Amino acid sequence: MRLSGIKKLYYSIREVSELTGVESHVLRFWEKEFAQLNPRRRSGNRAYTERNIKVILAIKDLLYAQKYTIQGAVERLNIDRSLWENQNIEGATSNVENPLVELRRMLVELKQLIEGDKASDARK
Repeated sequence: MRLSGIKKLYYSIREVSELTGVESHVLRFWEKEFAQLNPRRRSGNRAYTERNIKVILAIKDLLYAQKYTIQGAVERLNIDRSLWENQNIEGATSNVENPLVELRRMLVELKQLIEGDKASDARK
């Protein structure tokens, strides 16, 4: 799923989950923990804006990449708005756009490494 195509005002929780690589149950949990993440409720369904997606990407980075605790991430987002305001949605979506292509690339690279080791062992 690409965000660069038609821009929408609102995204469903399924779309946001696919865009960000964060499971929907985790998104619902984060809504309770992070005041900055407040999607609209339309007919009982969550409607996320681009701003919400930027906040999610910032939370994901703090929790998963920088290894913050939830409380630490809450405090950091409260102190520094630029963490989520400067998030690039386009770059984040391309990482999760096609994980099979990335997996294939890694497997081919691993195969080449193994074959290279076998060739060097045969020369010895």
